[in-house]
Order: sequence, then structure tokens, then C-alpha cells
Amino acid sequence: MIERRTLLAAGLAAPALAACATTASPAADNRASLPPLPHDRHSYARPDEARVLNVSLDLKADFERKVLSGTSTLTLAARPDAREIVLDIHKLSIRSVRADGADLPFTIGEHNEELGAPLTITLNGARAITIAYETSPDARALQWLEPSQTASNKRFLFSQGQSINTRSWAPTQDSPGIRQTYDARIVVPSDLKAVMSAEMLTPNGEPAEGGRAFRFRMRNPVPIYLLAIGIGDLEFRSVGPRTGVWAEPSVVERGAYECADMEAMLRAAEALYGPYRWGRYDVLILPPSFPFGGMENPRLTFLTPTFLAGDRSLVSLVAHEMAHSWSGNLVTNAVWADGWLNEGVTSYIEARITEVIYGEERAMMARTLDWAGIQEALRTVAPDSQRLHLVGDRGADDNNSSIVYDKGALFLRTMEQIAGRQRFDTYLRSYFDRHAFQPITTEQFLADIRANLVRGDADLEQRLMLDQWAYEPGLPANAQEPHAATFDQVDAAVAAFNAGGAPPADLWANWATFPRQRFLQRLPRELARTRLDQLEHALSLNATGNSEVLFNWLELVVRNAYDPGVPVLTHFLSSQGRGKFVRPLYRALMAQGAWGQAIARRVYAQARPMYHPLVVEALDRIVTPA
Repeated sequence: MIERRTLLAAGLAAPALAACATTASPAADNRASLPPLPHDRHSYARPDEARVLNVSLDLKADFERKVLSGTSTLTLAARPDAREIVLDIHKLSIRSVRADGADLPFTIGEHNEELGAPLTITLNGARAITIAYETSPDARALQWLEPSQTASNKRFLFSQGQSINTRSWAPTQDSPGIRQTYDARIVVPSDLKAVMSAEMLTPNGEPAEGGRAFRFRMRNPVPIYLLAIGIGDLEFRSVGPRTGVWAEPSVVERGAYECADMEAMLRAAEALYGPYRWGRYDVLILPPSFPFGGMENPRLTFLTPTFLAGDRSLVSLVAHEMAHSWSGNLVTNAVWADGWLNEGVTSYIEARITEVIYGEERAMMARTLDWAGIQEALRTVAPDSQRLHLVGDRGADDNNSSIVYDKGALFLRTMEQIAGRQRFDTYLRSYFDRHAFQPITTEQFLADIRANLVRGDADLEQRLMLDQWAYEPGLPANAQEPHAATFDQVDAAVAAFNAGGAPPADLWANWATFPRQRFLQRLPRELARTRLDQLEHALSLNATGNSEVLFNWLELVVRNAYDPGVPVLTHFLSSQGRGKFVRPLYRALMAQGAWGQAIARRVYAQARPMYHPLVVEALDRIVTPA
């Protein structure tokens, strides 16, 4: 997903993880002994006693009541002496639990708003159980959209499982270290189509009571936050032998244009990091309320429509989500305190893919912008939040993206620079092969580097500074600031403008996204009304169709209470719900006294029904009542 000393069990060996995590079929034996997994404070599961191997869903989507209802059959592995299994649920209505035709006793523990509640089931020797249940209309992973909120004027549903939200629509063990296969039968209204992060077995559906049923199968074991569903008026366009775009009919052609390079990206990634192991790589472009830039659900990445710039200038988002096919999906952080192993490694791979497809300078510009983000985080974020391995009592999503994404990527880039690109590429490819379909911790990752990259080279070990990168705040001494030559011209234009010169209209017309972002980000935060007028008139900032550039402009609009920008700000906040954009803008508005607070409350009252539940949770805390 793009938008950012160990607490784990010490000495957990990779072979032990491999023994349990490569289970790829519900037909695998329910073995008597379970290799240990790290303790996950964000899950009630006790996987050392009993764990889920496969999830089999049979659900119906009820758009009138805004619920999914049906059954989930879980195939389990358990110790011989295991008497019960503990699952994670969040506001699920559990109707029954059965095995071999008999009811099984179960209890639901106290509800916690972040973690949900434990569902404890007495097994009575069962190794397959069927749970009849229904989701809540306000399930935090699900957003049910009214026809007026979609491009096709038809109903829409999509899920967002990361980090710990799958438990709100499927009862299972919702921990990234417990990999599970899954299959599903989903019944939807006859005018809609269902897609999932899995192989589609019935592309046209099949007759079912109340609509049509679609069947899916994921053969590879995945962390269950990658269980994903979309239901809507959807069409498909192929862009390559293994790649394609799903979207609403009025959006699909634009999406296919923007995603034309996906097959080339996939080949570039394979050349670097080994074969793509998921079959197809398709994307689903969701309605504007999708809360993130993208979500790397295997075989079917979910994407925000805000990347549809019309000129393929924001397709690094696609490269990022594709990179997750190796880091995150193939090799997964075992717990969320090590989320950098997902996002930081992915951001590094994204840059390598971008370099192959679009050239070294474009990749260097992205790295330079990321460096600026890291520096800002180091100025504003507490030391404990500057570490890659996070410590303390934190929520599953409680991290700083510039640290988790960008510092993590910089760590790998630093290793590449010190060890040499060819040597590091060989190591990283072997890392994905060794740990395919396994969870991993920071501790294990560093041990793997020492065993397979350092190999006893004391000088290399010293120069890499591995522990400082992983466990200490700030940046180690071996971090090097990147330099994009293109930005020399941009920085000169900023200096000229700051000295009283006119906005650089001619340069701006020839700049792509990254130079435009650099220019706006480097301007003083406080600007006079006349200077803002000059910028807007010369550069047509209010009319830009690039969401990243517009966001940087609107930051200045809010910071300077610039009234001519308020209509564009209002439309931007009301027409899309990407958390990366809306959270900081509302936060900045609320910090602007009466002027900003009045705008924030007015716009939020109008736009709140459009936002995803995850974004609403955050904004309800930011936009306080008068």
C-alpha cells in the first residue's frame, strides 16, 4: 500500500517459519506440531496452539442492508492437545459454529474498538469448522457506495483489509504472519460483477438465487489482510498478456491508457527479482472514495482514480503496488511493528522499476523528493517513530510514511551503494527465493543479510551499519543525500521567485510532475496575497488536473488563507477521499483559526458520507465540532 530492539520472539529460525508458511492447500495435513510464530499484539490469535490454513467463503452481498452474510469454512492445523482456536472478529454477528454436522461451543470476548474481539471456539477435535455470520453495516473494511457516488450510477462495494480490518468481514486469524489460502463464492445483484484478489473461476458468473454467483480461488498462502473484494458495474481491458484493467465503463479506457506500461514493468521486476508467482497482474480502479493511493491485493491491485492524470505522470503508483508482488505479498512482515519490511523494501523496488522503464533521472528526482520528506519527518516526529523497527504500544497503522517507506528504501539503497549494485541485486533476488510465501521479522532480515550478503566480511559489516538503520532514530552516518540534476533548474527558479522575480511560466510549461512538486514544496510557506495571485495566474494552479501537484498548491492555499483557492480546495476535498490528501488538508484548515475551521466543518459535513470508514475515523478526530 502506498500513502507509512525487537518486541518479537528471539531466535525464530527461517526454516521453522517455512515449515508452516508454505502450506498452500487446504488439503495439506493438519500437522500435530506447529512451528512458532512471533507474538502479534494486534491479534487475539494463538497460532502456536491452532491456526487457520484455508478460508472458504460463501457470501451474499445485500446492498439494501449493507451487509455480507453467509458462511466461512476454516481448515485448521492444531496441536493434538489443542482444545480451542481463537479468531479475530470486529462487529461480526456470529450465528453458529459447526463441524461434522454438530454445533461447537463458542464465546465472544470483550470488544476493543481497534482490535475487535476474540472469537474462541471449542474444537472437540475438529480440523474444519463452518461459521455462519453477518457483517455489520458499518464494517470498517467495507464501503458500500450509493449509485450517486459512482461513475456508472450503480451501486458499488469494495474492501480494504490492511492493516487489521479483514476481521470486520471475515472471521479468521487476522495477523500478517499467519498465511492462508482462500476460495470464495460471492452472490451479487445480477447487474453487477464481483472481482477478488484471486483467480476468477467464473468470469461471467453463474445463476444464483437473488442474482449471480462468482467463484474465486487463491492457491498461494497470503497474509489475510490481502483478502479483497470489489463489486460493481465493471468492465475489463487487457494491456498485456498477463496484465489488464478493471474499472467502471466510463473510466476503463482512461485507466488502460495510464496503465499501458504494466507489462513492461512486470518484465523489469522479474529480471531483477525473479519470476512473478501470482499468475496475472490486473488492477481495479475504484471510485474516488478509495482511501489510499493503491492496495497491493495479489492478482488485483486496487487503485485510486486520482492517479489518472491523463499523461501517465503518476504511474509510479502502479510500479509501487506491483513491487509488492515480491515485498509484502511474497515475503511479508510478520508483525506490523516491522511494516518497513513491506513498504520500505517495496519503495526501493519501485524506484528500480521506474529507473528501468523511465530512466535514471526520473528515479533520482523521486529519491530527492523522498529525502526531503525524511528530513521533514526527522524534524517533526518523535525519536521512537524514526526507527524502522517500531517500539512501544502502537496501533497497527501508527507509523510515519516518510520513515517506513522512504527511510526503509534509503536503507536498501545504502546497502546497494556500499556492497555494489550487482552484488546487492544478486542478494535481494536470492532473499525472495529463500523466503517466498513466508513471514519475516527485522531480526531475521538482518540475520539473512549477515549470512548471505556480508558473509563474515568485517569491513562490510561495519560500513553497512545495519543495527543503526533498523533500531536507532535518525539517519546513520552512511546515508547519502541524492541529487537530481533536473532540480538545479527548479531550485534556481525558486530562488529567483523568492528574490522578487516572476513565476517561471515558460519553465513550468515544460516541467513534468516531479519538478512542479519540487517548485511548490520549496517555496516559502508564508506568501503575500499578491505573490499567490501571480503564481496562480501564471501557472494556472487552480486548473491543474494532476492531483499531486494540486495537493502541493492547496497546502499553500490553506497556509495563507488564500480565498481565491477555496472553491478548488472545496471541490478537491469533496470529490475524492484519499487519506494522503484529505487528512493533512483538514488538519491544516483546523490549525488556521476561524477562517480554516469554518471551511473544514462546512466541507466535511458535506463530504463525510463519501469518505471511507477508515478516513472518517481519522477525520472525526481532526475536524472537531464548533
